[in-house]
Amino acid sequence: MEYLIHLVILICIYGILGLSLNLIVGYAGLLSITQAAFYGIGAYVTAILLTTTGMNFFLALILGMIITAVLSLAIGFVLSKFKDDYYALGSFGFNVIIYSVFLNWQDLTRGPLGIPGIPRPSIFGFTFSDNLSFLLLAFLLGLLVYGVCVYVTRSSFGRVLKAIREDEEAICVFGYHTLWYKLAIFVIGAVMASVAGALFASYITFIDPSTFTLNESIFLLAIVILGGLANNKGAVLGAVCLILLPEILRFVGFPSDVAAQMRQVVYGVILIVLMLYRPQGLVGEYRL
Repeated sequence: MEYLIHLVILICIYGILGLSLNLIVGYAGLLSITQAAFYGIGAYVTAILLTTTGMNFFLALILGMIITAVLSLAIGFVLSKFKDDYYALGSFGFNVIIYSVFLNWQDLTRGPLGIPGIPRPSIFGFTFSDNLSFLLLAFLLGLLVYGVCVYVTRSSFGRVLKAIREDEEAICVFGYHTLWYKLAIFVIGAVMASVAGALFASYITFIDPSTFTLNESIFLLAIVILGGLANNKGAVLGAVCLILLPEILRFVGFPSDVAAQMRQVVYGVILIVLMLYRPQGLVGEYRL
């Protein structure tokens, strides 16, 4: 039972990450490969505040969202100077930079040693110490993020994002300042990723830079592409599929080290097949 609860918590966390990246890639058409960096910022800010100051988790979560918003605004503004493939390469560069900060700023992040002993969230004297109560918290935050995504994508703001994705020059003719729309959705997606980072840090109670590498950003992109671009349900579906996949490989009988390698092979095969036969993903509306 504990094993199943653990998997559902991971699905909630990666569902939030998939939803956040889908806003940027699926709805705005911005091929960002830096989502793991914002995921890591949220995790590190929360972990540092909880372990050094004893701050309440929810206050640390809010501060992490604010810091992530400021940093993502600056990064998004720089990336706005690039287009198409150069945008992806620029976001790749920022992911490497943020990872290097996590790894080398040892006075703050403890570098490769990581930050242990991160406490679980608590509110009004109640601590989410067991996994079942933590699952409830993760599910509620995931539901909140999903609701925000649905609201954003069904609003006039969301319709402008789709227009920018389809033909940015055409929408500019009607007087829309597309830069601000792209910056806004980039920041919203980054802030959502920081929420997932805070949840992850508090759930695992330990973080180190290896969790927030470029591979993680590619994994998140795989979740969005598999589930379906420009579809909120698809982002959640992609998280379910790619979280459960390695567990299924373990039950097939592969040793744990072989299963880990097979997971990477299966991810690659899935992406190639989808790009060839269903570029919009399982339930997507947009072809990357």
